Amino acid sequence: MASSSSSWSSNGEEEPHVLAVDDSVVDRKLIEKLLKREDCKVTTAENGLRALEYLGIGDEKGTTPNQELKVNMIITDYCMPGMTGYELLKKIKQSSTMKEIPVVIMSSENVPTRINKCLEEGAEEFMLKPLCQSDVTKLRCHMTKVRNPSNGRFCLGR
Repeated sequence: MASSSSSWSSNGEEEPHVLAVDDSVVDRKLIEKLLKREDCKVTTAENGLRALEYLGIGDEKGTTPNQELKVNMIITDYCMPGMTGYELLKKIKQSSTMKEIPVVIMSSENVPTRINKCLEEGAEEFMLKPLCQSDVTKLRCHMTKVRNPSNGRFCLGR
């Protein structure tokens, strides 16, 4: 989890913090590299349960939401053992403290019913893997805490 100086900092803004969730080490490293090129701070998790633990919204007794955590976006694989990206999305959207965080689902399978289900549940985007730099650049619109009143999405206002 490293960060670098960036254009975000020169604009007086903190680097966006993205939680990347994927059970594949190769895919996690790729998305981390692509996000860092976009001047993002990246935290990775190998599955949905670890992501929920990091966010402080796991099912374990005594787990409380992490109020100090500043995650600007979550990007998660759809197909993971234990908990799918869709199930992770639902847990996040059901959380009173984390539901406003934009969630992007990615998958190597182009299944229209799956894509629609995720978007209906509140995913900001559904992207096909493998992701490339232009895909991640498009996500920049979702990496701020301010919602655009015209479309309800998180945008930079550039």
